Amino acid sequence: MICVGGYVVKTGLDFYFLAAGVGLVMGGMQSLARATYAKLLPENTPDTASYFSFYDILDKLSTVMGTFLFGLITQLSGGMRNSVLFLAVFFIISLIIMRRVQVTRDVA
Repeated sequence: MICVGGYVVKTGLDFYFLAAGVGLVMGGMQSLARATYAKLLPENTPDTASYFSFYDILDKLSTVMGTFLFGLITQLSGGMRNSVLFLAVFFIISLIIMRRVQVTRDVA
């Protein structure tokens, strides 16, 4: 929804509402991603730091790749609106992949 909102932004006020939405979503998304990643680690792992180091490397790599693809699509298409829609495609693909991952749920 945020990507679609970014595609239709026309005024400054629209931009500020979109920025507020992005700010609300990003913090929660990062904490949920780390918690989900922690659930994927093998049980009774004595050294989780190496796993989270790998997670951080992939996080930085995805930042570089995402920025590069955003700029490349902007350059090829002549506008950022198409790049924003392409980000939506990335999110949909990742959602499909994550739906296939089996995460055990603890019963409290």
